[in-house]
Amino acid sequence: MTEHELDVILTHHWPSVTRRAMADNSDAWVQGFVKSIARNGKRPSWRPSDRQASVMRRLVSELGQVPEAQPELIER
Repeated sequence: MTEHELDVILTHHWPSVTRRAMADNSDAWVQGFVKSIARNGKRPSWRPSDRQASVMRRLVSELGQVPEAQPELIER
């Protein structure tokens, strides 16, 4: 994973992946992984392993690209 790709994933996609994983009651492993990547991504010298990178790409394609539902307005 290039540094640019990592920056794009962590900055633009990972927050929505994290929200989706926590809100959709994903399994505990996915929730732990998402939180771990978010925590490690804050360290400037951290780079994902090849396996972490492939899981990150898969989660971005599964969870990060789905548009979030429009919130239900109380008053219209």
